[in-house]
Amino acid sequence: MPKMKTNRSARKRYKLTKSGKVRRFRAFKSHMRQTKSPKRKRALRRPLILAEGDARVAREMIGKR
Repeated sequence: MPKMKTNRSARKRYKLTKSGKVRRFRAFKSHMRQTKSPKRKRALRRPLILAEGDARVAREMIGKR
């Protein structure tokens, strides 16, 4: 059976933590920053941990089960 191909766009967007959780970065921080409060922009810097249902799909796309 052939090897499974990694989804390259998913590989760039998601990272796995040491405990196996899937981490992603937040959207809405690349432009129109003058309309966002400093508190909101600080919060957008922090990565999110994906929900388990979404993480299962993301793990499969990046080739980790």
